[in-house]
Amino acid sequence: QLQLVESGGGLVQSGGSLRLSCRASGFTLDYYAIGWFRQAPGKEREGVSCISSSGGTIRYADSVKGRFTISRDNAKNTVYLEMNSLKPDDTAIYYCAAAPIETLCLMSPNSRRYEYWGQGTQVTVSS
Repeated sequence: QLQLVESGGGLVQSGGSLRLSCRASGFTLDYYAIGWFRQAPGKEREGVSCISSSGGTIRYADSVKGRFTISRDNAKNTVYLEMNSLKPDDTAIYYCAAAPIETLCLMSPNSRRYEYWGQGTQVTVSS
């Protein structure tokens, strides 16, 4: 009943752009911080970006800072991740997760606060 669904992944050329969406079903995102995570083949899952429930706190991994932008539209129950200047190293399955915290957001994919996870969307960046 309570789930997140990612969309917007695909295959793009290096230097291209992609916009991912994370939409909640069965609950409102108004009171949840949202994190974006990714996992490349043979690698550990890592935090990419996160945003607090109000949008007042935003964090980015150093590897994507300046290239990715996270935003949210609570009226649409959706969080976005706009990815620009994509590199082959960005190739991974991208997941979103929701945590019921008010003022902070969390970059660790192992945090127990992340109660809901999407199934992931594949992003592939070719050379």
